[in-house]
Amino acid sequence: MSNGDIFAGEVIGTAILILFGAGVCAAVTLHHSKARAAGWVVIAFGWGFGVLAGAYTAAPLSGGHLNPAVTVGIAVDTGKWDKVPLYILGQLVGAVIGALLAWLTYYAQFRANADEETAVPTLGIFSTAPEIRSPVANLVTEIIATAGLVLPILAFGKNAGIGIGPVAGAGAGVYGSGISILLVSLLVVGIGLSLGGPTGYAINPARDLGPRLVHALLPIPNKGTSDWGYSWIPVVGPLVGGLLAGVVFNAAF
Repeated sequence: MSNGDIFAGEVIGTAILILFGAGVCAAVTLHHSKARAAGWVVIAFGWGFGVLAGAYTAAPLSGGHLNPAVTVGIAVDTGKWDKVPLYILGQLVGAVIGALLAWLTYYAQFRANADEETAVPTLGIFSTAPEIRSPVANLVTEIIATAGLVLPILAFGKNAGIGIGPVAGAGAGVYGSGISILLVSLLVVGIGLSLGGPTGYAINPARDLGPRLVHALLPIPNKGTSDWGYSWIPVVGPLVGGLLAGVVFNAAF
């Protein structure tokens, strides 16, 4: 894979992921949306379908990491770190683009947020926030949830029956077959349903940081705070979780 393919794949794939993910959050959150108040299950499946669409699109170009935690976990497993900065840069750029596209898709609904009687905080459309603010507990949640994502992705490669996991090359690819992408997407849905309650399950530094930056800069009426004091947790927690997953995988398999 060339550097250009890696960057393009991660930008496009992550943009699609965030477009779907932020889009479903906007659909459930904003007034004058047909999916208003559809609930957490809808959000979990929306994010899972975002992974499905983004990873299928990016896989031929970059392997479809779409997540710095996945990139770090694969690098620990393979020992190949030279492409890690390129992957992460592409993921961050893609996350920003995807958040912008979601905003444009729901532009009229965001503008309607100027109505004081129906205005809602909008940060949750773009980034995560804990239900109970406890930095240690929130960090632990993100570490565990991310390890629960990355370790199965790495372990899938040991299952010859489904033939997934890191593929040959410089540790670039995640998926060896089409069905593997579907399985990882369902894994993301499962994490959302089972482990997403405490923090909103960032499990991906780019997924949280890029859209949070967009939220801070966009002219959204009554948008509320961008909560930069919390922003380090959905970055550090997933990176630590991905790192630990790689270490456990190397030790156990």
